[in-house]
Amino acid sequence: MDTIVAISTSPGIGGIGIIRMSGEKCFEILKKIFEPKNKESNIKGYTIKYGNIIDKEKKEIIDEVLVSYFKAPKSYTTEDMCEINSHGGTIIMKQILELCVKNGAKMAEAGEFTKRAFLNGRIDLSQAEAVIDIINAKTEKEKRALINQLEGFLSREINVIKKEILSIMVDIEVNIDYPEYETVEVTNKNIINILQDSKNKLNKLKESFDDGKILRDGIKTAIIGKPNVGKSSLLNVILKEERAIVTEFEGTTRDTIEEYITIQGVPFRIIDTAGIRVAENEVEKIGIKKSMELAKEADLVIAIFDGSKKLDEQDYEILNMISGKTSIIVLNKVDLQDGGQEQEARKQILEVEGRGENIEGQRKIVELSALKKIGIEELYEAIKELYDVDKISVEGENIVTNVRHQGLIQEAINNINKAIEDIKNNITIDIIAIYIKNILDSLSKITGENISEDIINEIFSKFCLGK
Repeated sequence: MDTIVAISTSPGIGGIGIIRMSGEKCFEILKKIFEPKNKESNIKGYTIKYGNIIDKEKKEIIDEVLVSYFKAPKSYTTEDMCEINSHGGTIIMKQILELCVKNGAKMAEAGEFTKRAFLNGRIDLSQAEAVIDIINAKTEKEKRALINQLEGFLSREINVIKKEILSIMVDIEVNIDYPEYETVEVTNKNIINILQDSKNKLNKLKESFDDGKILRDGIKTAIIGKPNVGKSSLLNVILKEERAIVTEFEGTTRDTIEEYITIQGVPFRIIDTAGIRVAENEVEKIGIKKSMELAKEADLVIAIFDGSKKLDEQDYEILNMISGKTSIIVLNKVDLQDGGQEQEARKQILEVEGRGENIEGQRKIVELSALKKIGIEELYEAIKELYDVDKISVEGENIVTNVRHQGLIQEAINNINKAIEDIKNNITIDIIAIYIKNILDSLSKITGENISEDIINEIFSKFCLGK
C-alpha cells in the first residue's frame, strides 16, 4: 500500500495542527523532512521527538514541531505511522503536507486511515462506522452509546448470534449427511428453539433503534401556528439568539428555518415554519404547504396559539391537523391576558371535539410568553415528560444508532421468520439452509465480513480527511 498523508485537524487557525502519515515508507519520508534535536537514530514506538520540519532544497525551516511515532502493528492503522504536531495555521500545515507528498507520500482519501484500520483487521466495520459517528455526535448520551460500539459491544453481540446460527448449519448438515443419527422432528425442534432465541436477541437490538434514532438524529420538531402568534419569537428564545426575523407584520416567515439544539439532554431538530392561513400570494402558498407537510412528518409538533384571544376557525383547523400527533400546545402571550378572567383559549382547546380532560393525556398544554420569556422552563419540562432521555440507558447496553445496521438486523429477522414458518410446514431441510445462509450474510455485513467493495467505499467516503 502507498504511504498516505493528510491534515487531521480542522481547517483554519488554531494553536496546534496535526499532519498524519501512515505506511511502509512513513519513517523514510519523515527522515527527509524532519531534523530532531535528539539525533538518536533508533525509532521507538509511542515516543515523541522535538525538532524542525525543514525544506532541504530551500534550506529553510518550515516550523518547530513535535513528532509522535507509532510502530507497526501497534498503531491506529497497524502500519508505521507518525503525527506531526505543528503550529496551527493554514500556511504552515499546507507547506508540511506538500513536503510529505513531494518526498513520496500520497494524499489520503476521506476516511482512508480508518479504512486501513478496518482492512488490516484492527477494527471491524461497525467499529469503523462508530468513529465517524462519534465525531458527529450531538449529545453526551449518543457519544457514550457510540463509544460502546467502538469498543466492540455490538460486534460481540452479533458474533454470539452468528455462532448460534452456525450451530444450526451443523445440525442441518448432519441431518442431510447422516439422517439415521437423528430424527427430522428432533432436528427441527432444535432449529426452531435456536432461531427463536436468536430472533429475541435481534428484536431487542432492533427495538433499541428507536432510542438510537433519538440520540443520533434528534427529534424532528415542527413549530406551527397562524402568522404572528409568536413562532419565530419562541424559536429565538429556545436558541438563545435572534435566528428568525420577528416583526409586527404577519407572514414574515415564508420558508422554513432549521436548527439543532439540546433541551434537557434531548437533541432536537427544530423547524420554524411559515404561518398557516389563507395565502395572499404564490410564495406564501408554497411556504404554508411546506408547513403542513412538515407537521405531518414531524416526531413532535409545537402548535402555538395566541392565548390572549379566543380561538378562530383557522386555530381549529390547526388543532385538527395535529390530531393524533405527539404535540405540545403552547398558549403564547400570557403577558397580555387579564389575570382576573378565565382563559378562554385554554377552555376552547380542552373542549375541542369533545375530548375534554383526555387531551392533556395525549398532548401537553403550556402557557408562556415568548416575548417576556415567561414559562419557558415549563415548556422544557413538558418536552422532558414526552421524551425522557434519562430512561435511555447506555451503560453496558447495545443501542443501534446506524440505519444500515437496523436494516440488516431486520433482514435477518425476516429470514428467521421464513425459516420457522417453513420448518412448521415441513419444507425440506435444504430449503431451510438457504434462509440460514441469508441470516448469516446479513449479520456478517454489519461487521464487514461479507460486504462489497462498493459499500465499503461508500461508507468511508462519508468520513472527513485525516481520519
